[in-house]
Amino acid sequence: MRRIAERTLFHQISKNFFLRSGLILVSILVSILVSTVVFLGCQSIPPPIEEYAIARAAIDAAKSVQAPRHSPGFWHQAEEAYRKGRLLYSDRDWSGARTEFLKSRAAAEKAENSARLIRQKNGDVL
Repeated sequence: MRRIAERTLFHQISKNFFLRSGLILVSILVSILVSTVVFLGCQSIPPPIEEYAIARAAIDAAKSVQAPRHSPGFWHQAEEAYRKGRLLYSDRDWSGARTEFLKSRAAAEKAENSARLIRQKNGDVL
């Protein structure tokens, strides 16, 4: 009877050990999975360096043909979107910054084209 009790006690201890080690293994795997998901979820899109540079170039090109004077509406839209884009860029909101830089580029190009057209109609030298 004592042998049976010893075997049962041994089986309970070994069973508890394997259950605990199994739970530890499962908890380790779950923590690895969660950390992987968090790590991959925290990665964002790369910074919009190209959009930043192109928007700045478009604003400079519009300024060179006197867009603030000849096309103030588009010029204001371009400047405002560029300002918002720079703020979002400094806050590391890459997607918002990218959107604003694209808006700025489009408005600056419209301002430049409008200013060129108005200057050409008025007979100004470009």
